[in-house]
Amino acid sequence: MRKAKRRADGPAPAEETPLPVVDPSVPATTGWLVRGKDGRLTAYAPGDEGVLRWTETVPGGPEWSGPEVIPASGLLPYLAVAQGADGYVHLVGVRRSPLPDGRTGTDVVYALQYQSGRPVRDWRPLGSPYPADPALAEQIGLPSAVVDAEGSLTVVIRNAGGGVCARSQAKTGAWNAWADLKGSDVRGTVSAALAGDGVVEVLAPASDRLLRWEREKPGARFERGDDVPLRVAPGSATATPTGGTGGLTHFWHDAEDGTVRAWRPASAEAATLGDSAGTGPVALLRTAVDGHDCTVLAHRDGATGRPALAAYPTEDEAAGAAWTLSGSPCVGAPSLALDGRGRLVMAVIGTDGALWVARQKPEPGLALGMWERVGA
Repeated sequence: MRKAKRRADGPAPAEETPLPVVDPSVPATTGWLVRGKDGRLTAYAPGDEGVLRWTETVPGGPEWSGPEVIPASGLLPYLAVAQGADGYVHLVGVRRSPLPDGRTGTDVVYALQYQSGRPVRDWRPLGSPYPADPALAEQIGLPSAVVDAEGSLTVVIRNAGGGVCARSQAKTGAWNAWADLKGSDVRGTVSAALAGDGVVEVLAPASDRLLRWEREKPGARFERGDDVPLRVAPGSATATPTGGTGGLTHFWHDAEDGTVRAWRPASAEAATLGDSAGTGPVALLRTAVDGHDCTVLAHRDGATGRPALAAYPTEDEAAGAAWTLSGSPCVGAPSLALDGRGRLVMAVIGTDGALWVARQKPEPGLALGMWERVGA
């Protein structure tokens, strides 16, 4: 495995306590805290020998097992996590390994977990759009993943030419070939999300615009939409269903000032949500707060490195969002989920390399309780 440029703060851990690795040159991801069908939360992070996994022992915690190591030789320190309505968790990354001729092979790989805490199936290769040219394959971007309405996985990447490629699984489990969605000048990772009506939307930031694609239903082709003249910080775009019809609202950090923007395809402009500048992807969760439908946001604050939380009435960007710093500095990006008791949970990887979680207090509003170090 290519070693990370640095571990999260401090000396190497004891061998029996693996810690995540952090490579500042690799984009952060969110969505790595998920709730299984049994109500237990699971967190995932890249590690030295594969992927680390922590799992609640009972729904709602506070006890966790792990970290366990899911072996994945050659996996880069990056992990995309996607979960379908069936609760299955798909782990997607990039693996590099030596070829017989001395060159380096590059493959997108994925593994599947059916149930919380249960063994993960073997990593399977999806290859790359360049099976005959390892030099081009090595230039692909890092993957994003989405599970469609049929429970099938789609993986999207920036290709070697600066456009976008996608590979989709059929309902039968078979994989279609890599599809070239075209495009150019794509920067960083590509965002892919499932709307409530089953449409998969893909956004790819370029230097001065957003490129867009939609796939109306599983098995259909992606169709290119109109470019959007908005500037997005690479690696920061995420999306979640919002409106009554399940349409998506997309969120990102502005490329110039780092503030969070919210945008829907029918909008000409993107709304600014507060004045907190952040880095990496925006973590998202839609839930009720004091009986009101709200969208909760979290990111890593750009000035302090601490996690920050905000919420606002869903699709009412005019109401604004006030950001609250919480806890100590972290690395990567926060992730959000609801636990088995319906409480909001924010998880981060601390600068000490440990998993830290904070749960919603049992009081009106949206306040987090004390941060707890998992495995302390």
